[in-house]
Amino acid sequence: MTLQTRAELADVPGVAPLRDAATAGFVFNHTMLRVRDPRASLDFYTRVLGFALARKVDFEQAKFSLYFLVLAELDALPDGDEARREWLARQRGVLELTHNHGTESQPGPVYHDGNSDPRGFGHICVSVPDVRAACARLEALGVPFQKKLSDGSMRDIAFIKDPDGYWIELIQPAPLD
Repeated sequence: MTLQTRAELADVPGVAPLRDAATAGFVFNHTMLRVRDPRASLDFYTRVLGFALARKVDFEQAKFSLYFLVLAELDALPDGDEARREWLARQRGVLELTHNHGTESQPGPVYHDGNSDPRGFGHICVSVPDVRAACARLEALGVPFQKKLSDGSMRDIAFIKDPDGYWIELIQPAPLD
């Protein structure tokens, strides 16, 4: 059953009846994924999915690097690092890739994608204007699919995998015709 009205959603157990005014300026900013090979991941997220690299921060002593990606045009990004850091903190839907130095040369899987036992993290989602066209392009690029549009009973969503095996759901705002 899908709840349709705001009143039905407000009746779900555990849901606060009103948003606390103290949270009015809160923004869901980013999700972090650990990646094995930043070069492969950056290629995937920038070339294949269209993200822009907005900021890179290296922590040499701690042996890790952070890459902040956004679905925005490069000319929308402020030029200076401090201005870009502040701009990023106000954005919605930022993807932070964390690379722990040395993982790229470790044998076998390095991180758990959350979709096998023990299950945990599931996926991120990208909304596209035309999911059929996006899937055709991704298939032509050789991107691995976890679920194609034609698989299963939910024929309006697809799932692809990034270089680390994380699932990415693809949806479109308008219903498929």
